[in-house]
Amino acid sequence: MPHKRLILILQISIGFLAAGYGVMFTMLDDWREQFGISETGLGFIVAIGFFTSFFAQLTIAPLADKGHARRLLTYGVALNVVGCIVMGYSTSMMGLVSGRFLMGVGAGMAIPAIKRIVIVSDRDNIGKNLGRGVAIEVGGFALGPMISALTIGTFGLAAPFLILATILVVMVVAIARETIEETAVEDQTDERFALDLLRIRPLTGAILIGVALYVMIGVFDPLWVVMMDDLGAPNWVGNAGVSIFGMPWILFATVGGTIAQKYGPFRVSAFGLTIGAFYMASYGFIGSPYVMLGVGVTQSALDALTVTGTGIAVANAAPPQRQAGASGLLGGIQTLTGGIVALAAGSVYEHFGRGVAFGATGIVMLSLVCIGCLLAGPKLLRRPNH
Repeated sequence: MPHKRLILILQISIGFLAAGYGVMFTMLDDWREQFGISETGLGFIVAIGFFTSFFAQLTIAPLADKGHARRLLTYGVALNVVGCIVMGYSTSMMGLVSGRFLMGVGAGMAIPAIKRIVIVSDRDNIGKNLGRGVAIEVGGFALGPMISALTIGTFGLAAPFLILATILVVMVVAIARETIEETAVEDQTDERFALDLLRIRPLTGAILIGVALYVMIGVFDPLWVVMMDDLGAPNWVGNAGVSIFGMPWILFATVGGTIAQKYGPFRVSAFGLTIGAFYMASYGFIGSPYVMLGVGVTQSALDALTVTGTGIAVANAAPPQRQAGASGLLGGIQTLTGGIVALAAGSVYEHFGRGVAFGATGIVMLSLVCIGCLLAGPKLLRRPNH
């Protein structure tokens, strides 16, 4: 069916947007060695993309609910193309920050529009479609290191970014051939931004639970490869770990979305992130990189089966005509959190060590989940009646 084809094309587009982040993630140690960028500087490069994505998702993304979904898709992916090229040829921190800035704005414009189209095109299968979208997104993220490993040695640091830029151009052409149903004029909101949606307590609770996930990501992303290097692990352990962690998401995220829709997205995602908080704290004292890799794989499998429920919870709590705004609000607050945490994580790791960085992460995650559950209320924490 046409809407199923459109949904798949859009999900694949998100996957390649994520691949750009996956490429950057595994090149942090290369930039430290070749360009002399400190751990704090690496954290800032990661963080700036989160900050700009936050800005775009809160201020630009709501326009997708006002008849501009296709335009935001096109411009957002185009900015990612330019950002990839800039990052590919940069040899300084300023250049890398500029490229990451463009990629963050582009993703912040495009991804909420994509999620809006996916949700409204097939409301009966929100869980399945959002779960499959996460699976493809994580698959794209895991693809990034593979592209880096296959191309950097032969063609240089710019190669993986140029490959992704070319693929994203192809995706823009594919999207241009599809029919996208925009929000009807009579259903368009008068609200310019989406912050008014925070008055909906269950929606705010779902966002806080989702923020716990990005506290985890904001710490994990800038520190994993650096931490493996400091533990004396071979390069393949740090780089392969990124792809290995992605495998459970690719395999189980679609199932996870279905589970969340069946058993209740609040309770499923809250359970997963509560256990995830204890996982993160454990990384502060595990001494073997191989044991840490094994523990990380089990955490990844649990996350894949549970935390995709956050997006479903937000979609269920938001009005149908405000899906892009709600998705942008969730994504914006998540990415802002990820940016702040990534910026702080590098500095905390550098000055206080691994134990403090990961122990504090677990405490913050657990606190956010508890507050989110209180806002959601006991009714939404029970299994839904079908």
